[in-house]
Amino acid sequence: MSTTAYELASCPVCGSVEATELADAEGIRAEVEALWEFHTARLAPDTPPERLVDRVTFSQLPPLRVVRCDRCGLVYRNPRERAFELARLYRDEALDQDALDALFETQRDAYATQVERLTSAVGRAGYGLEVGSYVGAFLAAAASEGWRFEGVDVNEHTVAQARQRGLEASVGDLESIPDDRRYDAIVIWNCFDQLPDPKAAALAARRRLVDRGVLALRVPNGAFYATVRKALDTPAAPVARALLAHNNLLSFPYRHGFTPGSLALLLEKAGFEPDRVHGDALVPIADRWTRGWAAAEERALKTLLRTLGRGHAEGAPWFEVYARVSDRA
Repeated sequence: MSTTAYELASCPVCGSVEATELADAEGIRAEVEALWEFHTARLAPDTPPERLVDRVTFSQLPPLRVVRCDRCGLVYRNPRERAFELARLYRDEALDQDALDALFETQRDAYATQVERLTSAVGRAGYGLEVGSYVGAFLAAAASEGWRFEGVDVNEHTVAQARQRGLEASVGDLESIPDDRRYDAIVIWNCFDQLPDPKAAALAARRRLVDRGVLALRVPNGAFYATVRKALDTPAAPVARALLAHNNLLSFPYRHGFTPGSLALLLEKAGFEPDRVHGDALVPIADRWTRGWAAAEERALKTLLRTLGRGHAEGAPWFEVYARVSDRA
């Protein structure tokens, strides 16, 4: 039986080793139990195990410990899994076909907002690359609005799914894309926070963008997690659990929890000028296995969070950053 390899970490944004503990192993274990209890109450008793993926089970194991950088505010695992562990996890992950089809349909509709925002940031539809393209939902949504996008993903199974839908996708990562290929936009939705070295990824993206090209990122907000989890041991715990669980933040299934400030700092170091930030919530995850009242609860909560996040990205559970290659780079 293989065991997960860990290493002690410093902040990957600013390099500081000074950090404040947000959750130890016991605290994370309590969050995992709360997450199971939360979704057990909201899902039908006969829900297939594969439909629990990205609800109560995730690609990575729960963290051993979560900390917040005292200097820049980044929330991250420490210790963290070594880079080769992450590559193996995402390369070998496989989902049920029905689950993949459901994800494609749900995410394609949800990605319409990202396509609109990206087109506004670039100024027109153009030539783009999605890193972590998964089943191709964003590729399809972008194509319907005149973009020419290709995708790259480390998982052969999901790349095959995208190709079967007539979408352009290849197996690999950002570094496997030839250096001489240029894009108007590179997007990394929902996986920049899982990369072993996000700064290296930002630098690799800049090398493959045209002058003043746009890098678009969607990440979970570490500040939201840090703030809301404080209420888990208070009378407001039911509300705190709902806020975190409906946004896949309870048990912190991520490698990094950026804040608007820490992500802006990383991008500036990589030669980008952050242009605009949008607060948001997790895409809808309710399906036919979700109880009716629970689906309504999720819709109402995320509608409220998206409304509040429009003017206050710092307080939203997720956020997007659109950044241009700097003239000074």
